[in-house]
Amino acid sequence: MTAQEYNECVKLYADRVFRFIVKNTRNREDANDVVQNAYAKLWVKHEEVDFSKARSYLFTTAYNNMIDNIRKIKRIDFVESIPENSIKSSSEQFELKEVLQLALKELSEIQRSVIMLRDYEGYSYKEISELTQLTESQVKVYIFRGRKKLQEFIVSLGKAI
Repeated sequence: MTAQEYNECVKLYADRVFRFIVKNTRNREDANDVVQNAYAKLWVKHEEVDFSKARSYLFTTAYNNMIDNIRKIKRIDFVESIPENSIKSSSEQFELKEVLQLALKELSEIQRSVIMLRDYEGYSYKEISELTQLTESQVKVYIFRGRKKLQEFIVSLGKAI
Protein backbone atom coordinates (compact mmCIF):
# COMPACT_ATOMS: atom_id res chain seq x y z
CA MET A 1 0.00 0.00 0.00
CA THR A 2 1.35 3.41 -0.89
CA ALA A 3 1.19 6.53 1.26
CA GLN A 4 -1.52 7.89 -1.02
CA GLU A 5 -3.60 4.72 -0.56
CA TYR A 6 -3.05 4.93 3.20
CA ASN A 7 -4.39 8.51 3.17
CA GLU A 8 -7.35 7.27 1.14
CA CYS A 9 -8.01 4.67 3.84
CA VAL A 10 -8.08 7.43 6.43
CA LYS A 11 -10.65 9.36 4.38
CA LEU A 12 -12.78 6.32 3.63
CA TYR A 13 -12.79 4.37 6.86
CA ALA A 14 -11.77 6.50 9.85
CA ASP A 15 -15.31 7.68 10.62
CA ARG A 16 -16.80 4.22 10.19
CA VAL A 17 -14.22 2.56 12.43
CA PHE A 18 -14.64 5.30 15.03
CA ARG A 19 -18.46 4.99 15.02
CA PHE A 20 -18.23 1.24 15.43
CA ILE A 21 -15.81 1.47 18.35
CA VAL A 22 -17.59 4.35 20.11
CA LYS A 23 -20.92 2.50 19.84
CA ASN A 24 -19.37 -0.46 21.61
CA THR A 25 -17.30 1.35 24.22
CA ARG A 26 -19.56 4.40 24.70
CA ASN A 27 -16.39 6.35 25.40
CA ARG A 28 -15.11 8.80 22.78
CA GLU A 29 -11.60 9.05 24.24
CA ASP A 30 -11.12 5.29 24.28
CA ALA A 31 -12.54 5.06 20.76
CA ASN A 32 -10.11 7.73 19.54
CA ASP A 33 -7.21 5.81 21.06
CA VAL A 34 -8.36 2.53 19.53
CA VAL A 35 -8.79 4.04 16.06
CA GLN A 36 -5.48 5.87 16.24
CA ASN A 37 -3.76 2.66 17.27
CA ALA A 38 -5.39 0.74 14.40
CA TYR A 39 -4.14 3.29 11.88
CA ALA A 40 -0.68 3.27 13.45
CA LYS A 41 -0.55 -0.51 13.07
CA LEU A 42 -1.75 -0.21 9.49
CA TRP A 43 1.03 2.24 8.73
CA VAL A 44 3.64 -0.06 10.27
CA LYS A 45 2.43 -2.86 8.00
CA HIS A 46 1.41 -0.70 5.03
CA GLU A 47 3.83 -2.47 2.70
CA GLU A 48 2.35 -5.88 3.60
CA VAL A 49 -1.35 -4.93 3.55
CA ASP A 50 -3.09 -4.76 0.19
CA PHE A 51 -5.26 -1.66 -0.30
CA SER A 52 -8.29 -3.82 -1.10
CA LYS A 53 -7.97 -5.53 2.31
CA ALA A 54 -7.30 -2.37 4.33
CA ARG A 55 -10.89 -1.95 5.54
CA SER A 56 -10.99 -5.46 6.94
CA TYR A 57 -7.54 -5.03 8.48
CA LEU A 58 -8.58 -1.77 10.17
CA PHE A 59 -11.82 -3.15 11.60
CA THR A 60 -10.13 -6.33 12.80
CA THR A 61 -7.26 -4.43 14.40
CA ALA A 62 -9.60 -1.89 16.01
CA TYR A 63 -11.93 -4.62 17.28
CA ASN A 64 -9.08 -6.61 18.83
CA ASN A 65 -7.60 -3.45 20.34
CA MET A 66 -11.00 -2.56 21.80
CA ILE A 67 -11.26 -6.00 23.41
CA ASP A 68 -7.75 -5.64 24.84
CA ASN A 69 -8.64 -2.20 26.24
CA ILE A 70 -11.77 -3.55 27.87
CA ARG A 71 -9.85 -6.35 29.51
CA LYS A 72 -7.09 -4.03 30.75
CA ILE A 73 -9.22 -1.19 32.03
CA LYS A 74 -12.20 -3.18 33.32
CA ARG A 75 -14.18 0.00 33.76
CA ILE A 76 -16.75 -0.65 31.08
CA ASP A 77 -19.68 -2.76 32.16
CA PHE A 78 -21.60 -4.06 29.17
CA VAL A 79 -24.25 -5.75 31.23
CA GLU A 80 -25.84 -2.79 32.92
CA SER A 81 -29.36 -2.98 34.18
CA ILE A 82 -31.79 -0.20 33.56
CA PRO A 83 -32.32 1.94 36.64
CA GLU A 84 -35.85 1.68 37.96
CA ASN A 85 -36.23 5.45 37.94
CA SER A 86 -35.44 5.63 34.21
CA ILE A 87 -39.13 5.12 33.44
CA LYS A 88 -40.91 7.84 35.37
CA SER A 89 -44.49 7.68 34.11
CA SER A 90 -46.61 6.09 31.43
CA SER A 91 -46.85 9.44 29.62
CA GLU A 92 -43.09 9.69 29.23
CA GLN A 93 -42.05 8.94 25.66
CA PHE A 94 -38.65 7.63 24.67
CA GLU A 95 -37.07 8.68 21.46
CA LEU A 96 -36.08 5.80 19.23
CA LYS A 97 -32.39 6.50 19.75
CA GLU A 98 -32.74 6.35 23.54
CA VAL A 99 -34.67 3.08 23.36
CA LEU A 100 -32.03 1.55 21.11
CA GLN A 101 -29.23 2.70 23.41
CA LEU A 102 -30.97 1.14 26.40
CA ALA A 103 -31.66 -2.05 24.47
CA LEU A 104 -28.06 -2.33 23.24
CA LYS A 105 -26.83 -2.11 26.83
CA GLU A 106 -28.74 -5.34 27.52
CA LEU A 107 -26.66 -7.30 25.01
CA SER A 108 -23.40 -9.06 25.66
CA GLU A 109 -20.25 -7.53 24.20
CA ILE A 110 -20.07 -10.01 21.32
CA GLN A 111 -23.78 -9.75 20.49
CA ARG A 112 -23.57 -5.97 20.35
CA SER A 113 -20.45 -6.08 18.19
CA VAL A 114 -21.81 -8.48 15.59
CA ILE A 115 -25.19 -6.73 15.42
CA MET A 116 -23.49 -3.37 14.99
CA LEU A 117 -21.24 -4.74 12.25
CA ARG A 118 -24.17 -6.38 10.43
CA ASP A 119 -26.99 -3.87 10.86
CA TYR A 120 -25.15 -0.58 11.34
CA GLU A 121 -22.04 -1.03 9.21
CA GLY A 122 -23.54 -3.41 6.63
CA TYR A 123 -20.92 -6.17 6.77
CA SER A 124 -21.70 -9.65 5.48
CA TYR A 125 -21.66 -12.67 7.76
CA LYS A 126 -18.39 -13.79 6.20
CA GLU A 127 -16.74 -10.38 6.80
CA ILE A 128 -17.97 -10.33 10.40
CA SER A 129 -16.63 -13.84 10.84
CA GLU A 130 -13.20 -12.70 9.65
CA LEU A 131 -13.24 -9.57 11.82
CA THR A 132 -14.29 -11.31 15.02
CA GLN A 133 -12.52 -14.63 14.42
CA LEU A 134 -15.80 -16.52 14.87
CA THR A 135 -17.30 -19.01 12.45
CA GLU A 136 -20.12 -17.81 10.21
CA SER A 137 -22.49 -20.09 12.13
CA GLN A 138 -21.47 -18.50 15.43
CA VAL A 139 -21.97 -15.04 13.94
CA LYS A 140 -25.48 -15.95 12.77
CA VAL A 141 -26.37 -17.40 16.17
CA TYR A 142 -25.08 -14.33 18.04
CA ILE A 143 -26.99 -12.02 15.70
CA PHE A 144 -30.19 -14.07 16.02
CA ARG A 145 -30.02 -14.23 19.80
CA GLY A 146 -29.05 -10.58 20.09
CA ARG A 147 -31.94 -9.45 17.90
CA LYS A 148 -34.31 -11.67 19.88
CA LYS A 149 -33.07 -10.10 23.12
CA LEU A 150 -33.49 -6.60 21.63
CA GLN A 151 -37.04 -7.45 20.57
CA GLU A 152 -37.94 -8.80 24.01
CA PHE A 153 -36.48 -5.73 25.70
CA ILE A 154 -38.38 -3.32 23.47
CA VAL A 155 -41.64 -5.23 23.93
CA SER A 156 -41.19 -5.25 27.70
CA LEU A 157 -40.40 -1.54 27.64
CA GLY A 158 -43.59 -0.91 25.65
CA LYS A 159 -45.61 -2.80 28.25
CA ALA A 160 -44.06 -0.73 31.06
CA ILE A 161 -45.08 2.51 29.40
